[in-house]
This record gives sequence, structure tokens and C-alpha cells, in this order.
Amino acid sequence: MVLLKIRFSYFLASLLGLAACRPDQVRHLPGTKQIAEETANWEAIRIMPNDLLHATRWAGDSLTAFADTLLRRTLARELAKGGLANAANFCRPQAYPAVDSMARKWHANPRRVEWQPASSTTTPAAIAAAGLRPDTLRLIGRPAVDTFFYQRPITVSNALCLRCHGQPGHDLTAAEAKLLQQQHPGLHATGRQAGQVLGAWQLTLERSGVAEFYTMKTRKKWKEHKMPKLF
Repeated sequence: MVLLKIRFSYFLASLLGLAACRPDQVRHLPGTKQIAEETANWEAIRIMPNDLLHATRWAGDSLTAFADTLLRRTLARELAKGGLANAANFCRPQAYPAVDSMARKWHANPRRVEWQPASSTTTPAAIAAAGLRPDTLRLIGRPAVDTFFYQRPITVSNALCLRCHGQPGHDLTAAEAKLLQQQHPGLHATGRQAGQVLGAWQLTLERSGVAEFYTMKTRKKWKEHKMPKLF
């Protein structure tokens, strides 16, 4: 009899407990999905050689696109302010503070090199030594264990490019062309046409920066999903 009373009391307590924990009264910890994804991001992952090459392309595309955007905005501003002579002093986006800061973050060393059209005096060895291929969209390589290389051509893609690099007497005056030649001796600065290759972006990146960029590029990003309003 006593045992029966104990069992009945236990059953009654269980019913009361279930009644006190209805589904609409259950409190879930906030941010549990975010915590789980952050935990997954801290797990050690193995980055393969092909992953590093992909990251080299991603980093190179990101940095050069950012630099080109700043260059266009800066040149448009300076052309409107002081003409071509003033704008020509700002045609070094690799030296912009914002670009330099981004390059330092990814352990990259960016530079812009000019593509000189082959002439009768240009030897195949000189072309190979320059390392430029104007008919190639990108070159991605790993010249050393801890060093990666990125190259992307720079083309005359808009009217702003032609304003400085176009045909003298048409896109810019003869006086402006002469001034550019004086400011940048040895460069084939003018006489270019739309779609022609001006030069190339070249980046040398350290393995540590490439690996960090790959990690940040592939990490999971938590998105907040708000619950619908039920009542």
C-alpha cells in the first residue's frame, strides 16, 4: 500500500512538471547557432596547395580592383580640379595609403609595370625576362615554398584611361602628351587605343598572408534569422 502511494505521488509530480514546462514557456539560449558556427571556424583545417593558389587569385583580384577603383575616383577628381598635369601625379595607386594598408594586411607587395609593344629590336629573351603576357587574363604561380605570384593585365577600358593615354591631338593635346613624356621618361604613356594592354598588376604575396586570406574567405558567416511573429 505504501509503495502504491509512493508511485502515485511520483506520477503526479511528473505530470505537474510537464505542465509547468509547456512548449511556449521553454526559453532557448540566444545565439546558439552563431556560437556553433564560430566554434567551427576555430577548428583547425588543412589548407591544400590548390587552396592557396585560389586564395592568391582572390587576394590579387580584391586588392587590384580596390586600387583601380580608388585610381579612377582620384583621377576624375584631379582632372576636374587641375587638369591632366595635376592628375598625372596621382597615377600610382599602389602607393595610396589605403592600398598600402590593405597590402600589408595580406603580406603582399603590389606594383604596376608597363607593357611595351614588341619592336624589331626586342629579343625573345627580353620579352621572357619581362614576364608579361598581354593575351593572358591572369597568371598565378608559386615561385617558392613561401611565396606566391599574381599578375593581371591593365587595359585601356574607358574614356578616363584615354584622357591620359590616348591619341595626341584627339584624346589629349600635343602639349599634354609632351608634358606626360617629360614626367614619365622612357614610358610609352600616350598613343594607346581602347582595349589595348597598358601594363600589368604584379603582386608578390607571402604564404602567411595567402593562408589568412583563404581562412577569412571560406569561414562561415552567421546570419540572423528572425522568428515570425506568432501572436
